[in-house]
Amino acid sequence: MNQVLLVSNGHGEDLSGARLACALRGRGLNVEALPLVGHGHAYRRAGIPVLGRTSQGSTGGLGYTSLWGQLTDLLEGQPFYVLQRLVLLWRRRRHYQLVVGVGDLLAALAVWLSRRPGAIYLVAYSSHYEGRLQLPWPCGWLLRRGRIRAIWSRDALTATDLSRQLGRQVRFLGNPFVDGLQAGSAGGERGMQRVLLLPGSRLPEAGRNLQLMLAVLARMPASAESERQLLWQAALVPELSGAQLHDLPLPAGWRWDGEALLRCGERTVQLGWHAFGRWLGEADLVLAAAGTATEQAVALAKPVVQIVGAGPQFTERFAEAQRRLLGPGVACAPGRYGSHQQLEASAALITTKLEELRDPRRSPALRRHLQAIATERLGPAGASARQAEAIMDLLTAGTV
Repeated sequence: MNQVLLVSNGHGEDLSGARLACALRGRGLNVEALPLVGHGHAYRRAGIPVLGRTSQGSTGGLGYTSLWGQLTDLLEGQPFYVLQRLVLLWRRRRHYQLVVGVGDLLAALAVWLSRRPGAIYLVAYSSHYEGRLQLPWPCGWLLRRGRIRAIWSRDALTATDLSRQLGRQVRFLGNPFVDGLQAGSAGGERGMQRVLLLPGSRLPEAGRNLQLMLAVLARMPASAESERQLLWQAALVPELSGAQLHDLPLPAGWRWDGEALLRCGERTVQLGWHAFGRWLGEADLVLAAAGTATEQAVALAKPVVQIVGAGPQFTERFAEAQRRLLGPGVACAPGRYGSHQQLEASAALITTKLEELRDPRRSPALRRHLQAIATERLGPAGASARQAEAIMDLLTAGTV
């Protein structure tokens, strides 16, 4: 019998699920995964078996998207695909001692439908959004069922809030997507500041976000001397490469300078496809239109400037919710997507942040503040091991 099944619904959720699965496998358990949306690339890269034939819609799956994104999901049949995945779970349910959900209402529903003992890591919900978490129906009812043996939250405030609401213990053990991140030597400590661009993981949205970021960078003051003190890098998903990347219309002033370098006057942006972890650790400032990657940047106490795109994921609504979730370490300039106001204000905000980081009087206090935010909002590394130990306790206590 395979002892544990991980059920997750989203790119970031798959990442957390994969790291938890690896921790469980390291303790001798047989683990399989059922991503409810997308291909579950994080599981596959980690060598975790993925059930069934997978598919991915153009929005990256069901979730926090624009109205157009939700309509696109419907037209592409994503709800029916998710239903098929739940049917697969139902058919294979007797193969597992424990089903662990990673995500939101959909993951909780999957655990309940399995009719197996379960646990849930509610990575998608936080009391930092509103002060008091308003769970969507029927999530609260599901979480009160005795079949769900353990509930873990994404932050301490949510654990306290939900424990009170549900009348049962909710624990905060940290966030597995923080594990494996390493803070390298930031560029500013070597006399050069590094700025990392994170345009997101969903296509074609990531391409549009990269275009928007380049338009912002073209409006920043530049000189040969100042650019020698800056290193611009963009961490891209493998899907955004080759012909697809070169077919993107570049904003005015930008041109290709080799296979992985873009140039605008004296300013260059280095492109990378497998360097996210290293580049994030070395970055001084992050320019982001991403979900989980932004949270990982905050976990490493990196200041973040948001760039609001056209969606379907990284919309103004999503970005505003992300700022409430992650705190004052994340800033965003005003202005409608692609407007002159947004481009100019974003360029000015990046310039101001870089100046603050260079200031020997203000920079130390800023970095201490960012570290405090990281600890409060995301917790320390090691969550995968702590959640794995909690699962081992459930399996050995005879309650599953």
